[in-house]
Amino acid sequence: MILHLGGDVVVSMKNIIAIFDIETINASRINREFLHIAEEEGFVRRVSDDEPKTFILAEIDKKSVVFLSPISSSTLLKRSSFIDGIALDSKETEGA
Repeated sequence: MILHLGGDVVVSMKNIIAIFDIETINASRINREFLHIAEEEGFVRRVSDDEPKTFILAEIDKKSVVFLSPISSSTLLKRSSFIDGIALDSKETEGA
C-alpha cells in the first residue's frame, strides 16, 4: 500500500520508518541535529513549497530519505490506518 505525502509524492507504507510532527524539531536537540545533518547530506526532499508540518523518515532503495510534508502527522496517521484497514478488510474477504 502507498501513502500520499502531499504534492505528487507517494511512498510505499513498507518503506516508512517514522512520521514526526515538525514541532518535535523545536522540542528535541537530537531531532534538530538529525534534520540538519540530513539536509547537509542531501537526504531531505520537500514535498511542496508549503510550510512543512511533518517530516517522514523512509528508506528507499536502501537509502535514507527525509520528506518534509505540508500534511499534519495526525492526518498521515489517519491515512495510514485507513490503508491498513482496507488491507485487513480485503484479507478477511479473501478468506471468506
